[in-house]
Parts: sequence; structure tokens; C-alpha cells
Amino acid sequence: MTPEQRSTNNWLTKVWASLELMRPANIVTAFADILAGFAAAGGVTLYLTQGSETLLPEGLASLLIATFGLYAGGVVLNDVFDAELDAHERPERAIPSGRISRSFAAFLGALLLGGGTVFAFLVNITAGFLALAVAICVLIYDMFAKHSVIWGPLFMGLCRGGNLLLGASVFPAMLTVLWPLALLPILYIGAITLVSQGEVQGGNRSSGYLATGIILMITVALILLGPLTGLSFQLGSALPFIALFAFRVLPPFYRAAREPIPDTIRIAVKRGVLSLIILNSAVAAGFAGFLTGLVILLLLPISLLLANLFDVT
Repeated sequence: MTPEQRSTNNWLTKVWASLELMRPANIVTAFADILAGFAAAGGVTLYLTQGSETLLPEGLASLLIATFGLYAGGVVLNDVFDAELDAHERPERAIPSGRISRSFAAFLGALLLGGGTVFAFLVNITAGFLALAVAICVLIYDMFAKHSVIWGPLFMGLCRGGNLLLGASVFPAMLTVLWPLALLPILYIGAITLVSQGEVQGGNRSSGYLATGIILMITVALILLGPLTGLSFQLGSALPFIALFAFRVLPPFYRAAREPIPDTIRIAVKRGVLSLIILNSAVAAGFAGFLTGLVILLLLPISLLLANLFDVT
């Protein structure tokens, strides 16, 4: 092999390792958060103006770039802080395998996290401070909270709840109305994180049943979202997505609770993370119509395809 070929192979290896660190399938679910928040805020705005013509503000593209940076940076830094643990538990991962250095990964993660925050500030100051809050939650989770049964699920949930509101922040005034929607991903991701803590050595039934109960509660909350929030939520448009969400998520989480071994837990976590797209589709459909929910749902096959190439957990 010539020096040029070795250089090319090393470069391709580093690019692929960087993609592994960024979890591309998960980033697609973060796009769905933004689109759902944007659709909910836009739908409420149209309702409050009684159907009069409302121009969609600029900034959606910048928010999608922002969430790319925030999510990708967060998971890259997660592996940076877990490098020593992964050397024992998951030596095949990018950093412990030596395919990418820990220092380069730290630089990449910081660049992505900082860049995501900057792009949010380009939209408006509300979006910028929301992104900054998400970035802070990401760092707290990665550095301190992830191994705590209480703080780990809480801070990971706050990251995703903030991401949903980030999508709505193109209409800053709508955040005072839509903030309760953040509770859905906060609770949902909290449930997933609660279970995921046992994906290497196994978990316990109590955590599994608690997570399953939370997901069942979220399903019921979606059905009752209109009466609970007092907002114009079209249950008829959202119901097919709510049913699909329950069908996709509840069975694997129940199996993981009944038999909390690494294999069942990994399946539940992977299904749970990717089904965030369906949860977001249900929210978007309820506020902005069935077709809007369907457009977001089309992200699911993209995420599933990427999940076959890159790890989700």
C-alpha cells in the first residue's frame, strides 16, 4: 500500500469513526423534535389568528442546523467522558478502538455543541438562550448525571424537552402557551434513560415497569392533550400516530421489564429512541393536521436505515 493510500484510508477511518460518535440515526429524531415544535407553534398561531394568512418566519433551517450541533456534540462528548469505561465494556467503539483519538473527539464535540448554540442565536435571542440551556443540560448529563438513577433521566429528558421548545421558538410568544408540551419528551426520554442504564450488565424489573408505566401515561396524555392544555388539538388527526406509537413502544418495554437482560433492554432502548419520531408526528398532527404528522413520520425509515449502519445507544 502506498503512502497516499494509507493516508486516504486513515482519513476515511476517522470520518467513519466521527459519524459513529455522532449517532446519525438519533440526529434524525432531533430533527423531528424541531419540526414538531415548529408545527405546534405554527398551528396555534394560525388558530389564534382565526385562520388569517400568517407568514412562517425564517429560521427553521437554522434551528435544524442548531439541533444537529447540539445533539451530535452531546453524544460525541458523552463518548469522550465514557472513554475509560468503554475501554472495558465496549472496546469496539470509536475512541477505545483507537480509530479516533479522545482529544480529537473532544474538539469535535465542543465544536458541534458551540456551533449549534450559535446557529440558534442567529434565529432570535429566545432560541439562542434555549439552545444554551440545552447545551448546559447536555454537559451536566455527560459529566455528572448520566450514572444517577434520578438525575440521569431528568437531565436527558430536559435536553429533549428543550429541543422540542427550540422548534417552537421561531414564534417566541408561543412558548408561554406551549411549554407544557416539553413534559412529553422529558418524561419519555426519562423513561428510556431509566431502562438504558442496564443495557450492558442488565437492569431491574422495578425500573422497567416504572418506565413502561410512564410510556403508558404519555400515551394517555397524548389522547387527552386538548383538554389538559386547553389548546386546539385535533385528536382525530393525531390518533393514528398515537396508536402507532403505543404499538411500537409498549411491547418491547414490557418485555424488557419482565426480562431485564441486556438484549431485551437494548431492543427497547433502540425502539424507544427511534419512536421519538412517531411521538413528534402525533404532536404535529394534532396541532397542524394529519399531513404534517405524516411528513415528520417519513423521517422514521431514514432513521431506521441509519440505525442499521450506526449504533443508536
